[in-house]
Amino acid sequence: MSAYQELEARFRRIAVLGEVTTILHWDAATTMPHGGADARSDQLADMKLLRHKAITDPAIGVLLDDAEASAASLSEWQSANLREMRRDYRLATALDDKLVEAVSKATSACEHAWREARAKSDFAAVLPLLQKVVDLTRETAAAYAGVFDLSPYDALVETYAPGTRSADFDPIFDDYAAFLPEFLQLVLDRQAREGQPVAPQPVPVDRQRALVEALAAATGFDFTHGRIDVSAHPFSTGYPGDQRITVSYDEQDPMFAVMAALHECGHAAYEAGLPAEWARQPVGQSLGMVVHESQSLSIEMQASRSDGFLTWLAGQATAILGDDPAYEPHNFRRLQQWVKPDFIRVDADEVTYPAHVILRTRLERAMLSGDLPLADLPGAWNEGMRALLGIEVPDDRRGCLQDIHWYDGAIGYFPTYTLGAMLAAQLAQAAAQANPEIPGALANGDFSPLMAWLRSAIHSKGCFNSSSDLIQSASGHPLNAAAFKRHLRHRYLGE
Repeated sequence: MSAYQELEARFRRIAVLGEVTTILHWDAATTMPHGGADARSDQLADMKLLRHKAITDPAIGVLLDDAEASAASLSEWQSANLREMRRDYRLATALDDKLVEAVSKATSACEHAWREARAKSDFAAVLPLLQKVVDLTRETAAAYAGVFDLSPYDALVETYAPGTRSADFDPIFDDYAAFLPEFLQLVLDRQAREGQPVAPQPVPVDRQRALVEALAAATGFDFTHGRIDVSAHPFSTGYPGDQRITVSYDEQDPMFAVMAALHECGHAAYEAGLPAEWARQPVGQSLGMVVHESQSLSIEMQASRSDGFLTWLAGQATAILGDDPAYEPHNFRRLQQWVKPDFIRVDADEVTYPAHVILRTRLERAMLSGDLPLADLPGAWNEGMRALLGIEVPDDRRGCLQDIHWYDGAIGYFPTYTLGAMLAAQLAQAAAQANPEIPGALANGDFSPLMAWLRSAIHSKGCFNSSSDLIQSASGHPLNAAAFKRHLRHRYLGE
């Protein structure tokens, strides 16, 4: 067996350990009894430690050196796989075993405490545990920064979005922050002239679930290789052959779960469409969270909130949820495209959503550097919402406790959401140019032409290309805010 072949065998086993950890996380968020948190924390820590020991085995470093010395004999995909193996090895060996174990236990404990703290709107209750998570994240960031010669914050961003730097996205965010106030006012003025749409009546969860499952199937979600469950925070996880989606239901707003499910189906479609021949190899994985978020938002925002699809969806809502004046097509479209500055990120419209991400990016960078003491986080959050969206946050449950990310240790993740939204706009434009039948198909509830294009342009590529090369190849442009702003002007002002 060659050095490269031995690496493939080892990385396959490493991937399997990651898959087991994924299901332990999924179970903890969905069906695990409340009293199982301590045992699960130990299990997750041990699994992560096993994986870390496997990937940091000094033998892998030797094998990488040997494989790179004979790389001329490798195919293009094998060479790309070897490149990604080296990156994974560099990331893993930056951290020692004790730090990996400490981070896992701290984030498990903090996430568990966050669930109760959010329910009670009690930030003080989770503050000590969050402080420990942030302290350990600083250690992690410093270790990565030394390996990749980056600032600590950019080093964390690198783990979520390879190749993405603050210098790339700060100008994009600043551009949007400057664009938002005037544009938002124009949209709000237009809405005021047209009047408030009729709100939907409450709908029992069982009927909502039927609509969610029907729409998931329409996107191509395969229920023989996946399932949809309930969690406090919607998410998608799993691995090739087993996709897990979660949603949250609100009887007062039946479209909340529907749009969350469509979002997560975009994530699941990406994972399901990755190159099967490279499953459980680094090159066969998804290409970071900017690309991942672009896939979920291609489905939820670009496709599922388009005029044609919403007209079709109004008919489905009537058939499955029941007669309701709110589902009259014109009214329904306005409901799903309604813009209103609000507190909750996951409920936000696509116009104001980037402001939520910009705020979180600023705050997490300040937390990491120590410029923002954690005890001051609620006040800084509330001040930021006031400055960006002109709204007063009523309590911490709808403020700094609303998202799971920081309490789960995901610092450096938030920029990917808005960058993903901007990429989704570029991809939607490119897809429609490549296949003009896509908008008409969506107007009939048919995602297949769009999914076929995404599979070809994005999913099937895995990590073969760099993110910048993939974005340029698929959309024809480097990542920027121009297509996103054009999209918003067209959808919300009719320009």
